[in-house]
Amino acid sequence: MTKIAPKSTRTARPSQGKILYCEDDRAVMDSQSRVLEKAGYTVELAHGRAAAEQAFRSGVYDAAVLGHTLSKDARHHLAYMAKKSSEETQVLVLHASGRHPAVDLAIDSRQGDAAVLEALNTVIEQKSLALAL
Repeated sequence: MTKIAPKSTRTARPSQGKILYCEDDRAVMDSQSRVLEKAGYTVELAHGRAAAEQAFRSGVYDAAVLGHTLSKDARHHLAYMAKKSSEETQVLVLHASGRHPAVDLAIDSRQGDAAVLEALNTVIEQKSLALAL
């Protein structure tokens, strides 16, 4: 059974947004979440598809990051789940190909941490602009 990890309390500065970060590989998830936390995001972790589904049913997020160790099917399904939980949740898919109607931005995670942070900043900014209109 997969479980949602407790919310992270390590934040380098005031939070730039509440992020749900989902991966199937715990080591990748832990490593990448530290990068996001150092950048000032409040990060909640979901290890696997079932944990992410549970998180979307019980919480609202500024953005959902669907990692490259999730299966293509899981990334596809979870993008819809994110939007169903809140239309304002921005969806960033790492290591994705093609377009998906519920995905706001997709990048190749092999581009490195800086590219992931830039993409996350972009989707959070898009959300802020949309809410301001």
